[in-house]
Amino acid sequence: MMDATELYAPYSKHLVALDCIIFGFDQRGLQLLLVKRDFEPERGKWSLMGGFLNEKESIDEGSERILHALTGLTGVYMEQVYVYGDIHRDPVARTLSIAYFALIRTDQYDKELADQHNACWFPIAECPELIFDHDKMVEKALNRLRRRARTQPIGFELLPEKFTIPQLLQLYEAIYDHPLDQRNFSKKITSMEWLTKLAEKDKSSSRKGAFYYQFDHDRYEQLVAEGSTFNLK
Repeated sequence: MMDATELYAPYSKHLVALDCIIFGFDQRGLQLLLVKRDFEPERGKWSLMGGFLNEKESIDEGSERILHALTGLTGVYMEQVYVYGDIHRDPVARTLSIAYFALIRTDQYDKELADQHNACWFPIAECPELIFDHDKMVEKALNRLRRRARTQPIGFELLPEKFTIPQLLQLYEAIYDHPLDQRNFSKKITSMEWLTKLAEKDKSSSRKGAFYYQFDHDRYEQLVAEGSTFNLK
């Protein structure tokens, strides 16, 4: 009887890469964290942060390791987007790439680590041309983010713990890349029972100020379990 080693022997071996599409928000717009490559091929060009899957880790563990190596962060929102496997996508070797997108707060990541990797934030609309098929990865991840943001509260992952409704409006306008009706947005958001209104106000932009809110994740999970839904359609 043929053992497993012999059974697998005729088949080709391929490299498995993991690429992280890292989104952030800086009150002006949606940002993408890119690294400048210091090795060939494509040395000196901009790229997503990536690496190869280790033998003794799952793909989720590998993507979390790569994200942590660049940002120093753990426990952030990450989602698998797609597997890219065009034969000639990597000129060095046949490589499959599993793309993940991550949402981080731009005031929390480790800037020293990012500097070590020659990393820089770019507004989505001003991103340079990326290596290989990374532009396709970003486009697909952005479309996925926009779909998810309508039915799941993942947008809050990009905001500070305390935020105002105008800041939240700015975020969703940045995600969707078009203006939203301020009154309708505010009415829909403030009707959601998983937002907690604080007594504190942000008076940086007006004398009257705007109340701060917090997203109550536990309350959200409880209400979803009871049948509530998040819906910004």
